[in-house]
Amino acid sequence: MAEPQMDKDTASPPRILAVDDEPNIVEFLRVGLGYEGYQVEVAVDGRAALERARQEKFDLVILDVMLPGLDGFEICKRIRANSDVPILMLTARDEIADRVTGLDLGADDYLVKPFSFAELLARVRAILRRRGVQTVQPVLRAADLVLDREARTVERAGNPVALTAKEFELLEFFMSHPRQVFRREVILDRVWGYDFAGETNLVDVHVGHLRDKIGDRPPRLLRTVHGVGYVWREE
Repeated sequence: MAEPQMDKDTASPPRILAVDDEPNIVEFLRVGLGYEGYQVEVAVDGRAALERARQEKFDLVILDVMLPGLDGFEICKRIRANSDVPILMLTARDEIADRVTGLDLGADDYLVKPFSFAELLARVRAILRRRGVQTVQPVLRAADLVLDREARTVERAGNPVALTAKEFELLEFFMSHPRQVFRREVILDRVWGYDFAGETNLVDVHVGHLRDKIGDRPPRLLRTVHGVGYVWREE
């Protein structure tokens, strides 16, 4: 399936350099962010990352700390010596000292592995927004349903809808990709994260809860595609 483009009113998609030596994470970032309309380039080691950052202009660098050869801290230091490109660091170690080190070296934000795609996407949007790059609509609307990404609120016909964090991320995912059919495996990967080991029936359970809470009754906004998965249709 071809990756969708940014809105036609946007001059060009933001360019992201993703630096990680784990193939599954590299593919997770490339496909996931690419599907959201970003142009993603990848590097699997520090020296390649520095070369790409030196030769090309990026709007954001997503940088893993644990890399072969030059680690992420050193790469961050060297990039920051020559550029003010935003840097989002990834680490498998949830230690305050690591986060402080990265931020002191000039990183803009820090995300601990494992992470959900929704959290990564929110941080990417926040960093780019601070740099004046607006990549998505802050408010999504479908019929009388309104989702505010920044306030993390949902309303139906003007009435607030209380959702769990995962239900909100699931609704945001579907509303962001109307008329696109998604397999349950893809939904798990995009909403629960690249390393989630749960069963696909978890998606069905959460979809059921979400439908109940937003009052989604036939003909539904969130429809089942039998034998495949789900699709969001407003008509």
